Amino acid sequence: MNFLTSKRYPSQILKIALFATGLSGIVAEYILSTLATYFIGDSVKQWTLILSVMLFSMGLGSRVSQYFEKNLLEKFILCEFLLSILVSFCALATYTFAIYIDWIEPIIYSFSIVIGMLIGLEIPLVTRLNDQYEDLRLNISSVMEKDYFGSLVGGVFFAYVGLPYLGLTYTPFILGSINFLVAVLVYIQLENMIETSQKKLFQILLVATFTLITAGLFAANPIILYGEQQRYRDKIVFEQQTQYQKIVVTQYKNHYALYLSTHLQFNSFDEWLYHEPLVHPLLNLVRHPQDVLILGGGDGCAVREVLKYETVKSITLVDLDPAMTDLGKNNPIFREINQDALHNKKVKIYNKDAFNFLADSLSFYDAIIIDFPDPKTIELNRLYTLEFYKLCYQHLRPQGFLITQAGSPYFATRAFKSIEKTIASAGFGTLPLHNQVITMGQWGYVIGAKGLNSQNLKTALRQMPLAPIEYRWLNREALLHISAFGKDFVPSDEVEINTLHNPVLYKYYNAGNWDMY
Repeated sequence: MNFLTSKRYPSQILKIALFATGLSGIVAEYILSTLATYFIGDSVKQWTLILSVMLFSMGLGSRVSQYFEKNLLEKFILCEFLLSILVSFCALATYTFAIYIDWIEPIIYSFSIVIGMLIGLEIPLVTRLNDQYEDLRLNISSVMEKDYFGSLVGGVFFAYVGLPYLGLTYTPFILGSINFLVAVLVYIQLENMIETSQKKLFQILLVATFTLITAGLFAANPIILYGEQQRYRDKIVFEQQTQYQKIVVTQYKNHYALYLSTHLQFNSFDEWLYHEPLVHPLLNLVRHPQDVLILGGGDGCAVREVLKYETVKSITLVDLDPAMTDLGKNNPIFREINQDALHNKKVKIYNKDAFNFLADSLSFYDAIIIDFPDPKTIELNRLYTLEFYKLCYQHLRPQGFLITQAGSPYFATRAFKSIEKTIASAGFGTLPLHNQVITMGQWGYVIGAKGLNSQNLKTALRQMPLAPIEYRWLNREALLHISAFGKDFVPSDEVEINTLHNPVLYKYYNAGNWDMY
């Protein structure tokens, strides 16, 4: 029997459609979770809630499907048309509403509920449509199989293609187009199963949906760029969504600011007020540094400061995101700021997870400089744990030192105290530092010494002569200033050590007084 006239042909079409919708459905969940993380924050919480809400809504959709008794094919096609529109425009609508309202949660979660319900309708409808072509045993297994296989492909697509290359601008429209093509495929191939009175309506819907998605596709980039611009005070001159983060560079007059996932990392107006305390107190304590490890700091500014020491023979820079180190190495703005530091022959760049790099490395260093983004998520929290600092301890030579940026000692005091306490628990003598960075407020660091206790470390810092190199701000008086704190208003015994199994730091950080900043 010819395949096209086979009784099983409609069944094959339905399974192809379900594979495609499985792919689209899982990526829709990931898009909404990413949007929630980007606009609301706390990635673990938002991914958990969005996925849970969507799965619950899928259950509601499945329940609603039992009330559909007639015209199941028509309802499936209509479901795909609606999904194609909602999935395509979810990011665009979120960015647009974010321009005018502060509380964006209802928008994102409303999309999650409606899209989840429509996804939940798909499997029951296809299962019932396919019931006349296969036995129940084969019907259920084959329908679920295609949906789950599509989900795997969708996950791979989102992780390796959608988010890093298409971003939240175009990925939703790719998915919406998949749902649209499913609707078109099913309509064309199974048109003879659709009531004649409904055909004209579906043809109108087909043209209208195609027109709407096409118009949205062309309008998406300027609208999202406009919505993105409203999140920043200054003009955006560069932005890139990578697999790991959203990189944005803004410009005001002749000054540039770097943001990672909306959080300010530095401003060229005063970045030296941040980077000099990060690098020079540490390397002056080492006295004759030769091998320096920098974790994070893909912008190259910390490397620029380290290169001022003639005794340094090698600088190992480990930054997870290749897009960030590429920016620091090749973007004209950053090359000017970091003085081409990443092109120096002493510098070796590794795009790896810092935790895994240390776990696998057999190298030892005189100094480790840690310049990660703030520990605002559970993923970043991992790089401020006791286990991580113990790895650093193992890779430092005797009398070696480390320093980490530690957020603000006043906007997030408990987080700052937790970092200091955690480093001390790894076997280091510790010394907290702070400095007023004009564009960031009071910012903090913690030094860890492998061969000195905390009191001797403070004395050594205040008495040491500064190396005869060029400083824009740092001097002897500044060393006294940055190592002086007033009385503790949050005692150390009120904060816990941050570990992999007890990740308290990101909670302390997010509970800080950032709304006063």
